[in-house]
Amino acid sequence: MRGLLALLFVAATVAGAAFFADHPGRVEIVWQGWQVDTSVGVLVGAVALVGLVLSLLALCGAALRRMPLRVRRRRAARRRRTGEAALTRGIVALAAGQAAEAERAAQSAAALLDGAPVALLLGAEAAARQGDIAAARGAYTVLLGRPDTEFLGLRGLIGQALRAGDDDGARHLAERARKLRPDAGWLSDALLLLAARAGDWASAEGTLAGAMRHRALPAERERHHRGIVLYELSLDAERSGDPRRAARLAATAQVLAADLAAPACHHARLLIGLGKSRAAARAIERAWRTAPHPDLARLYLEIDPEAPPLARAAAMQRLAAHNPEASESHLAVAEAALAAQLWGEARHHLALAIAAPSSSGGSFSPGPSRRLCRLMARLEEEESGDMAAARDWLDRAIGAPPGPSYLCRQCGGGDTPEWQALCRDCGGFDTLVWRHPPSGDRAVTLDPASAGAPLMLPAPQAPGAQGVRPPPRP
Repeated sequence: MRGLLALLFVAATVAGAAFFADHPGRVEIVWQGWQVDTSVGVLVGAVALVGLVLSLLALCGAALRRMPLRVRRRRAARRRRTGEAALTRGIVALAAGQAAEAERAAQSAAALLDGAPVALLLGAEAAARQGDIAAARGAYTVLLGRPDTEFLGLRGLIGQALRAGDDDGARHLAERARKLRPDAGWLSDALLLLAARAGDWASAEGTLAGAMRHRALPAERERHHRGIVLYELSLDAERSGDPRRAARLAATAQVLAADLAAPACHHARLLIGLGKSRAAARAIERAWRTAPHPDLARLYLEIDPEAPPLARAAAMQRLAAHNPEASESHLAVAEAALAAQLWGEARHHLALAIAAPSSSGGSFSPGPSRRLCRLMARLEEEESGDMAAARDWLDRAIGAPPGPSYLCRQCGGGDTPEWQALCRDCGGFDTLVWRHPPSGDRAVTLDPASAGAPLMLPAPQAPGAQGVRPPPRP
């Protein structure tokens, strides 16, 4: 477009020059005693020259007026480039674990970028890595004072409070942050954990309801967490003397957390106490399909504690039929058969348990467990009195791997036969799973995303130092 306009201007100029050349004419100007006598073409050329000179002078004046602004802009751009380079160096240093260098780079970037939020955030993270809690808190407080970075400041201060073990302070800050971003998943997790650690299960239920409305948590995880919360509310209802409400809550908890035996056991015990033996049996049978557990088998026999051994063995057969491939089914039937002196039945199911790959919670046992070896020793001793074979199995039990227990998928700790909502080692909520302990030295498999140092402000973690234990049940 500009080329076309230039071409038109040149054409017009050439046409004008040709016109004045063909029609020269005369112009006479008299002014203040001065007389100018020239042709029209020369006059037009002189006027054009004067106009050009005046235009150049105007452009020069405008350029001089704009020069200070341009200098300031160039200087600001140079400072911004230098600050961004310092910011990049700081992030790289933080990723390399060089917190002191990252903090120096953050200070330089903050000075060059006039306290940009990212520079303050980098400085806070670097200070926290070096244990300078006061400096980190100061940087987060500065972020807290700006409307556009208030949530960042709250997130950092929540992390500081959690690491310091200040659950009350962290909870207050998290409630304030939830008003700004109710859809933040890590915030729902933090509020849920803090409520669980305080034993405030009603508040935990409200947190999950809000998370469901805002879709802050994955649906499956929210469902499982809600099952745990309802299980704890059921325990509270039972302690307060309301077994019927406790049973209703426990029934929902069993459905929502179908992979755990504890809610099902609690539900069945409540039903037995209410005189609903058939409903208790159905609850245990339903749970056995997804979470076969020794506690469920023992509770199944408690429904009719006066039943003779043969009837109890038949009851175990009925229960095992709901999950016939599970190793726990074979062991439960074998124990009941031993008590009823059904030696062939016991040997058959123990052999199946030995041959079957013993798995629980996605983990596999490297061989017959101690419990299985002891059952084999008991069978050899009671069936035929073969003490040599019994001793062999007992010797084998000494080096056999332990059976499954509750282990924390977050820290690898726990290792307890009793399920709890909070890990006794790291304080994590809803992290215990029924599985075989790892063979050899205890090995914790970390999520690759958390194996390295987080680059910038990870989501605040729960108080997770070793030795942090959940509050005891009343």
